[in-house]
Amino acid sequence: MRANPARRVLPCATSALRLDLRLEPAGAAVFNDAAYPGSCQLSIRASGAPIAFGAVRHRFPADVLLLITVVFWSFNFTVVKYALTHGWEPLTYSSVRFAIGALLFSGFTYAREGSLVVRRTDVLLMTGAAAAGIWLNQLSFVYAVRLTTAATVALMFGTLPIFVALISRALGQEHLHFRHWLATIISFSGVALVALGAPSGLGGDLGGILLGLVASVTWAAYSVAMGPLMRRYSPYRISAFMLLVGSVPLLASAFEQLIRQDWSDVGPLAWGAFVYSLFFSLVFTNIMWFTAIDRVGAARSSLYANLQPFLGAFFALAVLSEEMGTLQIAGGIVIGAGILLARRAQPPAPSVD
Repeated sequence: MRANPARRVLPCATSALRLDLRLEPAGAAVFNDAAYPGSCQLSIRASGAPIAFGAVRHRFPADVLLLITVVFWSFNFTVVKYALTHGWEPLTYSSVRFAIGALLFSGFTYAREGSLVVRRTDVLLMTGAAAAGIWLNQLSFVYAVRLTTAATVALMFGTLPIFVALISRALGQEHLHFRHWLATIISFSGVALVALGAPSGLGGDLGGILLGLVASVTWAAYSVAMGPLMRRYSPYRISAFMLLVGSVPLLASAFEQLIRQDWSDVGPLAWGAFVYSLFFSLVFTNIMWFTAIDRVGAARSSLYANLQPFLGAFFALAVLSEEMGTLQIAGGIVIGAGILLARRAQPPAPSVD
């Protein structure tokens, strides 16, 4: 009589274990309950390869990741404005930053996962998302900061949840409840209060304001496109692919400025701004942002972007000694109320891809 096969018990941090079966073309079956914090992952390959048991991981709550990400992004408006007024050409700054970030992040991802391969059926979507979310986004962002104030550009990014909600709804990726729409309106009203409380209101070059809106729209489309991909790839592999693909047209667009860039004009603080934008506003935040989107959806995640005008005013107060009015403080409170309302809403139902 043959003995029963050996059994291995996997410790899980949650008492409820959900197993999803996914069949890969290579004959690999993956049982995954990674949608739950502290859960386990079991991978079995039909080709006879050894069974791989993923390590149990405890993860930060999505709201913590979103808050940290937005804090880094908020300070980056001031950082980029400083860099562009202290020696850096706009496209040189952006293209070199993304090219180095792509190489570093791809090397890290390859060492971590052993591959950067994506399905051929996903290449077109990912290439289009990279063109919008990296190439067009950076072209519009750096020139928006160049043409108008950093605070005004941050204000334009307060429209992000509106664009994300509209794009998600149009593509059928998320079914938004009334409470979420109400939270979006409340949060954007807070953005308006921040604008009204600023000494110059919506002052600044009209071209910079319009380019700021373009940057918001392209980032919204980029965030929504990542939703279905997060079900098939890790945020590391997605970001590595996007950075590599998006850096190519960005470098091509920056060719003329790369040639005429006077590197002797870039001082130590301007280089420090570049390092900050590279690591704390690109590499680390990419991981945190898309990990949060995978857990709570793009629409709810984007609500945190409305904190950027308030935090931008705070950093200006602390770093540049600018004033913060009563309306700006009230706007920050209203923005926070909108985010809390969205948290209480039921999570939007994701579409089936």
